[in-house]
Amino acid sequence: MKKVLSIFLVIIALLAIGCEDRSELAPPAPPSTGSVDFSSFVTLGNSLTAGYQNGALYESAQIYSYGKLIANQVGVPFEQPIVSDPGTGGRLEVQALTATGIQLYTNTNQGQPKNTGLNRPYNNLAVPGAFLYDIANATSSTTCYSYVFGGQANPLFDLVLRGQGTMLNQAKALNPKLITLWIGNNDILGHATSGGTVPFTPVANFTALYNALANELANTGAKVVVANIPDVTSIPFFTTVGQTLRAQGITAVWIERGTGDVVPASLETNYLTLRAIDLINQGRGTSRTNPLPNNVVLDSAEAVTVRSIINQYNSVISSVASSKGFGLVDANALLNSARTGITVNGIRFTTQFVTGGLFSLDGVHPTSRGYAIIANEFIKVINQKWGANIPYINVSTIPGSLILRKYDPSKLPQIPKGALDNLLF
Repeated sequence: MKKVLSIFLVIIALLAIGCEDRSELAPPAPPSTGSVDFSSFVTLGNSLTAGYQNGALYESAQIYSYGKLIANQVGVPFEQPIVSDPGTGGRLEVQALTATGIQLYTNTNQGQPKNTGLNRPYNNLAVPGAFLYDIANATSSTTCYSYVFGGQANPLFDLVLRGQGTMLNQAKALNPKLITLWIGNNDILGHATSGGTVPFTPVANFTALYNALANELANTGAKVVVANIPDVTSIPFFTTVGQTLRAQGITAVWIERGTGDVVPASLETNYLTLRAIDLINQGRGTSRTNPLPNNVVLDSAEAVTVRSIINQYNSVISSVASSKGFGLVDANALLNSARTGITVNGIRFTTQFVTGGLFSLDGVHPTSRGYAIIANEFIKVINQKWGANIPYINVSTIPGSLILRKYDPSKLPQIPKGALDNLLF
């Protein structure tokens, strides 16, 4: 087993996805925003709204944040806290491509903020790593949820907020006419990615915080679109390792469960995260005396809990959206449909790690094309709810998706040790 596991995955050649029949593309309709005023458009959230990719925040990805893409479609300015490439540090990049594989490395270099002197709040106020609590409460790296409740300070709060108040207060200062809110992912994702070792936000707390935030947003008079939370167990961060091992004929490994006992675990119902790869290549998981540790495994019982919490969060979001007249983007349904594949503008996308075209090298965040698909979901809701006729983004014109040249699905990716330890969500 050790010999088999030590070989890494052949994933990609860095070329655009090959051309396919795109005859279904119609000429874009003249944009009409209906009853929506885009003159002051604000997005609130975490990394998924910030345009974070490949484990970092950097300019060549930020320009494809879903908010920026929507703003482009209607021709309005949209300021973001731009960081020049390679961004905030820790960006995952391709180190080498050979006939037998791909090797990733962590770029420890950092870019520089480019527009900190903007004399008003950014339109994109999303902060990678933000929890629901942070929208109305965090003003800095040391007042954010992760720090206040015993974790590390998050310097990206300082980058985005610049000491000018919370995300909510800065959004209000812009006198917003349209607000998007996609938040709550981190309230459960940190729990899931740590194998259940980090607590999630209790549903009662989530309910109170979300309702209070919704009241504040409704009181601005802006039109509001919210998005719900996808089933995180469907993203490549959780699915890649188990799928690859099963392709090798391995159906179970030894794991330490959250309860402390060591058991042989089926790879059908227990999820080994990407952080487990280095340990697997060292031979961990092959015996009762050498199991994979709890913090790199989301065991079957923990997975049930995670799905239950997400369903309850989404029930809260749906109820609030209905009662407040907010638009609702069903991100959960979108990702579920992508499990078996979706075709957009003639391109096939799946949730496969990198090769599926939706997810970047960190296995959590979308590619630029993935963000364009998300932007189209927001546009769809805006069009349907408020009589707009905003043209959809032609996803095939967006760079950032990768194509497979010589791919062997029976091999694991090679990811540097520790590269995913400080990933923000």
